[in-house]
Amino acid sequence: MRLGCGAFAAGCVVIEVLGVALFLRGFFPPPVRSSSKPEPPAAPEPSAGASSNWTKLPPPLFRKVVIMLIDALRDDFVFGSKGVKFMPYTTYLVEKGASHSFVAEAKPPTVTMPRIKALMTGSLPGFVDVVRNLNSPALLEDNVITQAKAAGKRIIFYGDETWVKLFPQHFVEYDGTTSFFVSDYTEVDDNVTRHLDKVLKRGDWDVLILHYLGLDHIGHISGPSSPLIGRKLSEMDSILMRIHTSLLSEEREDLSPSLLVLCGDHGMSESGGHGASSLEEVSTALLLTSSAFERKPGEVRPPEHVQQTDLAATLAVGLGLPIPQHSVGRFLFPVVQGRAMREQLRFLHLNAVQLSRLLQASVPVYEREPGFEQFKVSERLHGNWVRLYLEENNSEVLLNLGAKVRRQYLDTLKTLSRTLSSQVAQYDIYSMVVGTVVVLEVLALLLLSVPQALGATAELEVPLSPVCSLLFYLTFLLLWAVHVVVCTSTESSRYLCSLTWPMAGGVLALVSALLCGVLSALTRTCVDGKLLRRNPAPSPWRWSELDFLILAGTAGHVLSLGASSFIEEEHQTWYFLVSTLCLALCHESYRTCFLGGDGEPRHCSRAEGGFAGPASALQDRSVSCDVLELDQARKSPSALDGLRGREKYMALASPWLVLGCCRLLRSLNQTGVQWAHRPDLGHWLTRGIIEARFVYVFVLGILFTGIRDVLKSQVLAADVPAKTAGLWDVYSGLVLLAALLLRPHNLPVLACSLLIQTLLTRFVWRPLRHGAAEVTVMHYWFGQAFFYFQGNSNNIATVDISAGFVGLNTYVEVPAMFLTAFATYAGPVLWASHLVNFLSWEPSRCSSSSVPRQSGRAPQRFGAEARLLLLRAALLRPGVHLRRPGDGPALPPVHLECVLPEAPLRGHAPARHSRPLPVLHRCGPVRHQGRRWENSTLLKSTVYFMDLIN
Repeated sequence: MRLGCGAFAAGCVVIEVLGVALFLRGFFPPPVRSSSKPEPPAAPEPSAGASSNWTKLPPPLFRKVVIMLIDALRDDFVFGSKGVKFMPYTTYLVEKGASHSFVAEAKPPTVTMPRIKALMTGSLPGFVDVVRNLNSPALLEDNVITQAKAAGKRIIFYGDETWVKLFPQHFVEYDGTTSFFVSDYTEVDDNVTRHLDKVLKRGDWDVLILHYLGLDHIGHISGPSSPLIGRKLSEMDSILMRIHTSLLSEEREDLSPSLLVLCGDHGMSESGGHGASSLEEVSTALLLTSSAFERKPGEVRPPEHVQQTDLAATLAVGLGLPIPQHSVGRFLFPVVQGRAMREQLRFLHLNAVQLSRLLQASVPVYEREPGFEQFKVSERLHGNWVRLYLEENNSEVLLNLGAKVRRQYLDTLKTLSRTLSSQVAQYDIYSMVVGTVVVLEVLALLLLSVPQALGATAELEVPLSPVCSLLFYLTFLLLWAVHVVVCTSTESSRYLCSLTWPMAGGVLALVSALLCGVLSALTRTCVDGKLLRRNPAPSPWRWSELDFLILAGTAGHVLSLGASSFIEEEHQTWYFLVSTLCLALCHESYRTCFLGGDGEPRHCSRAEGGFAGPASALQDRSVSCDVLELDQARKSPSALDGLRGREKYMALASPWLVLGCCRLLRSLNQTGVQWAHRPDLGHWLTRGIIEARFVYVFVLGILFTGIRDVLKSQVLAADVPAKTAGLWDVYSGLVLLAALLLRPHNLPVLACSLLIQTLLTRFVWRPLRHGAAEVTVMHYWFGQAFFYFQGNSNNIATVDISAGFVGLNTYVEVPAMFLTAFATYAGPVLWASHLVNFLSWEPSRCSSSSVPRQSGRAPQRFGAEARLLLLRAALLRPGVHLRRPGDGPALPPVHLECVLPEAPLRGHAPARHSRPLPVLHRCGPVRHQGRRWENSTLLKSTVYFMDLIN
C-alpha cells in the first residue's frame, strides 16, 4: 500500500497533536472536584445516643463584610518596614487593634483571575487559567458569591472588571475598570474610591468588594523598589482608615459587628512581575478586622502562615453560608475563637464534613487516607462531648474533652486540606508515558522517512507484510495486558483507565501500528546502508569540531529539559553554549588562517586579489579529481585570503568581541530563580537622567542602522529578486519596534545583538563559508541566549506586560497581546529574521553543496567566486571536456558531466569519471582560444550555462 507524502505528513501532524494532548492531560491533571450534585443539606451535629436539635447552619457572625483587595499586596508591604513607614493605621491595627493578621500563601499561577477563583471558591485553579485570565469566562463552580446571592445577600462591587466577567449577574451595583492598562495607576484607583463615601453612608448592602489595581501597575512599570510604591501604600492606608472608621460608627448604632478584610491576590517579584512561585510572588498579606475580635492589652499576635484558599471557608462561616463544595481550605479558627465551645466545634465539624465529602469524591480509596480516619475519630469524640453537654454536665471533664475534640478537629482539617491540595500536584504518569511514546514514534518515523518524502509526488510504502501484521498483533496484546495491570492495580485515577475499552484499545492499536512502522523504516534504512557500503561513493563531507559542538550542544540542551532545576536556570545552559560556540569559532578562524583548510602549516599573508589564492590552488591541483565541487573550493588552503589587512584582523578578533558582548549582557539582567535577587547593571541604568540618555543614544543609532539597511536593499534590488529587498525592510522595522518596546536599560541588548550579527556575518560566516545548517543552529543558539539577556526566564513573572501598552490610550486586546509577545521574544524574533535575510542574500555561501543534487529538485545557484573558480578550472585544464548530459549517460537535465580524456595528462593515468557538477549561475558568453562558450537555456528567469563546445 502506497501513501502520498501529503497524506503522510498530515497524518503525522494529527497524531503528534494527539500525543502532545495526551501528555498535557497527564501533566496538568484536572482540579479536585466533587460530584456535580446539588448542595447537600447541612450535616447535623454528631451525638452519641442522644438527640441533638442543631441540624441547621449557624447564624451569621457578621452583619456586613467589606473585602478590600489590593492587587499585588505583598506581605512585607504590610508587615515589613514599608508597612511601618507608609501604612501607619494598618500597622496600628496589626499590632494593637482588634484584628487577626496572616501571611496567605497563593499557589501558582499567581495571576489575578485564578487567584480570585481561589479566594471565592477555595479550590486550586489550574495553569490553563493563565490563558483564561485574558478573557475570563463566567465562573460556574460553587463559590461564596453565588452562595451569598442565593441567600439574598446584596453585593456591590467596584474595581477590576475580572470580577464582573466571573460573576456577571451577581452584583446589585458595580463599576468595572480595565486591569491590563498598566500605564495607568492613578485613575484606575480613583474610579473605585469615588464611590466609597456614598456607599458607606448607605445601608442597602451586605457585602462590599473593592479591588484596587494601582499597586500592581506600578510594580509592572518600575518594580517594588519604586518610590511610587510608598505613595500608593499611603493612599491605600488612608482608604482603609475611612472604611474602618465608617464601620465602627455603624456598629455603635446597630450593636452588631462587621468584618473588614484586607488582602492581596498575589505578591510581586523583585522585577515587578508575578505569575510564578517565588516567595515574593506567593506571599500575600491578609488582615481580618472586627470589633468581635477581643484582644488583651499588650497581646502580641504575629502573623500566622495560612493558605489563600482558607479565606473562602472563613467568609462562608462569617456570612452564615455553606462552605463551597470544591473548597480545599480550612476556615481560620481565630475568627471563632471567642465563641462558645459548642459553636466552635459546630463550625469545625461542618468544615470537616465538607472536606471529607470532597475526599470521597476525588480519591477512590479514601478509607485508607489518614485524614479520613482522623475525621471519624473526631466525629466520635464530638458525639461524646455533645452527649455530656446535653446532660448539662458542666464539670471540668466536659471542658477538657471539648479542648481535646477541638485539637483533634484542627489536626483533621490540616491533614484533609493537605491531602486534597496534593491531588493537584499528582501527575498522571501513565498518560504522560503513552503520550511521550506516541510523540517519539512519530518523530522517529518522520526522520526515517524523510529521504523518501522529499518530492511533491513522492509516495511511501506502508508495510502490510505478514511479518509486520504478526508484530502488530503481538505488540497490541502485550500493551493491552500492561493496560489492564495498570488500571487494576493503581489507587489513583488515570485518564486512559477512565476511557471506554474501544477508545483505550484504539490508542494502544495506534501505538502498536506506529511501532511497526518505525521498525519497518529502520530495517529498510539498514538494508540500504549495507548496499551503499558495498558500492561506496566518494564523499568530500566530513565532521568538524564545530559540527560536533552544534550537535552535542543541541542534544545536551534537549536532555537538560528533563530536570526542573535546569528548566528554572535554563539561561545558564544557553550562556555556556554561546560562550563555547564563540571559542569554537575563534579556534576555526585561527586554524584556517595559520594552518589552512587542509590543516597544513602555512603563512597567513595578504592576498592580492579576492580569488588569487583559490585560483593558484586550482592551477596546481591534480587532475585526478573527477569533479570540481564548490565545497572543495570552500575548503581552499585559506578561506580568509579574500579579506585584506584590517578586515582579516577583524575576522580573527570578531569571536572574542562577540564573547565579550555576551559576557557583558549576562550582567545586565539577573534572571532565573536562584540568583534573580542579586543586583545587576539594569538596576544602575534605570536612574532618571542615565536612563533618558540611553534612550536618546540607542534610538538614534537604531534609526541610522534601519535606514542604512533599507537603502542597501533598494540599491541591490537589481541583482536579487525583488522580494528579498522587502525582507530587509521587515527586519529594519522589527529592530525599530524592539527599540520602542524594550525597557531603556535593555537597549544595550538590542545594540549588542546588531553588533554581533554584523561581526558574525561579515567576518565569520562569509569568510569561513559556513553551511546553511550550521548558520541556522548558530542563529537559534544566539536567539535563545538573547531571550535571557533581556531578563526573561521560564518564569511567567518575567513577562513585561507594560510593553503591550506603549502608544495606547486604552486597553485594546489584540494589539496589547501582540506587543507584549513581541517584546518578550524580541531576541529570538530578530535573530530568526536575520537568518531569513542572511540565507536569502547569501545563497551560494549558505548551501550544502557537498551533496549531489537529486532529480526533481530546484537547481542550486552559486555566487561570483564559485563561477570564477569553475571557469578557471576549465581554462587551465584544456584536456577536461565539459559537455551536455545528452551526449553521455542520462543525468538530471540541469547537471553537467565532467569527463577526463583517455590520453594521459600531466603524467596521470587515463581515467573516465561521471559525476554531477553544480550548475553555474548567470554565466555570460566566454571566448578562449577561438572557442565560444555560450548560454543555451533559460530557467526560472536565470540564465544557466548548459553547453560547452571544445
